[in-house]
Amino acid sequence: MGASPLLLTFLVAVSCLMAYPEVIKLKNITRLCHTKSIVTVNGKFPGPRVVIREGDRLVVKVVNLVPNNISIHWHGVRQLRSGWADGPSYITQCPIQTGQSYVYNFTITGQRGTLFWHAHNSWLRATVYGPLIIFPNHNESYPFVKPYKEVPIMFGEWFNADPEAVINQSLQTGAGPNVSDAYTLNGLPGPLYNCSVKDTYKLKVKPGKTYLLRLINAALNDELFFSIANHNLTVVEADASYVKPFETNILVIAPGQTTNVLLKTKSPAPNATFFMLARPYFTGMGTFDNTTVAGVLEYETPSFKTPPLLKPGLPAINDTNYVANFSSQFRSLATTKFPINVPKKVDKNFFFTVGLGSSPCPKNQTCQGPNGTKFAASMNNISFALPTTALLQSYFFAKSNGVFTTDFPDSPLDPFNYTGTPPNNTLVTNGTKVEVILFNTSVQVVLQDTSILGAESHPLHLHGYNFYVVGQGFGSFDPNNDPAKFNLVDPVERNTIGVPSGGWVAIRFQADNPGVWLMHCHFDVHLSWGLRMAWIVLDGKLPNQKLPPPPSDLPKC
Repeated sequence: MGASPLLLTFLVAVSCLMAYPEVIKLKNITRLCHTKSIVTVNGKFPGPRVVIREGDRLVVKVVNLVPNNISIHWHGVRQLRSGWADGPSYITQCPIQTGQSYVYNFTITGQRGTLFWHAHNSWLRATVYGPLIIFPNHNESYPFVKPYKEVPIMFGEWFNADPEAVINQSLQTGAGPNVSDAYTLNGLPGPLYNCSVKDTYKLKVKPGKTYLLRLINAALNDELFFSIANHNLTVVEADASYVKPFETNILVIAPGQTTNVLLKTKSPAPNATFFMLARPYFTGMGTFDNTTVAGVLEYETPSFKTPPLLKPGLPAINDTNYVANFSSQFRSLATTKFPINVPKKVDKNFFFTVGLGSSPCPKNQTCQGPNGTKFAASMNNISFALPTTALLQSYFFAKSNGVFTTDFPDSPLDPFNYTGTPPNNTLVTNGTKVEVILFNTSVQVVLQDTSILGAESHPLHLHGYNFYVVGQGFGSFDPNNDPAKFNLVDPVERNTIGVPSGGWVAIRFQADNPGVWLMHCHFDVHLSWGLRMAWIVLDGKLPNQKLPPPPSDLPKC
């Protein structure tokens, strides 16, 4: 676009009070009648909205004034040849240490829609997150009716305890972590929680108008059902890619996913207010936060009486069929203006199991995981151990020795009936293993859930790429019969997909972005337990197919 870059300064502080970069000081946040210091960006919770246009360059200086190391991930941004700005700690950068800063500098290329940014170090994203809204080019319009108003709605999770203490205790004892105390809508838990009527998100609307709701699931560990009483929603976009519009009254949204929906308000205005509810979808064996967050949809009409408050119905907590049917409705526009580029021919096939497992209890310690072990999670039974220096630096400067190995398995080394009776041995192998692929390789990955320690849905997120979801099903993937049913005509394009509970999903992408790219479960508990791996996409031959050197202020470990 040639516009001057948008320059922001994120001052990361323990809930600091400031107007861009002014005074930074401690501030407490109160939810559920519980007050604590939280890590925020610019004292805002949720964090500030970043609004840009397709083609803009975004320059964000992050200054860290808290005791924790931190890094910021621009979730869903392709980061074409700008992998140094992707943000996951120890993958593309060392984290920004206390008192240090780092400038994230990248261009939004060929993307428009709703994404978000969040911390990518331990569980700091519990409070460090905000919307990233990319408008189309000035001369472009939406491929749907122009909304009267646009409203970001972020789902989050609130812990009365310090989330860092929660995961650290879990990693120490080997047990599952304590669950959150509430879900939030734009940082507010709402009236169904203790002491929270005053902390309720209210969406005030006019009758007979169309609103674009930009829904973002920034919760740590939970997929959510969402519904607005007596109102249908039209889904028009997923993960910043337009989709063929479809109507629903109940959405499913996994952590890391965004969904744009059109809400057409009633006319004339009804004499009622309407609950907007979200609660978890969960099929695993562990504990989870089985509570409901409520916001209120209010029509802007004077009413002398208190109107009735209507409540939507939501599916059962474990309604996997509803989730599968909902997920299958997503289709790309696949028009001349918004074409798809799904690889028809596959150069490299991969088959990755995703699921839970266990690690042995250290000597002289009692562990509270399965049968006295520690909980772990893995892909192809490799539980990914974070290195102590960033992978991208090690790779770029050819200093991988002792940092990572390139022997991540293309498929499980010990195949079993993935969704049947689990094997007796649930121990995982620890390692920092990566998969290396040539530039422009067309890749297919089948992600297979396992029944080890309980089948559950896993939202898998790929950094640096969008991928096409060409197929999904229940049970174990059948390489002889399932590919014949793949959709190569209008598959949805996403950056995060739920691997079905007790099932599989097949994705394809063209490896046209050189660098080191993390792929992981977006449940932070599973991420902490090792459910992650990394791709190294080698440079191509042409200058515009190579990763440039790092910026001079790249943080040191």
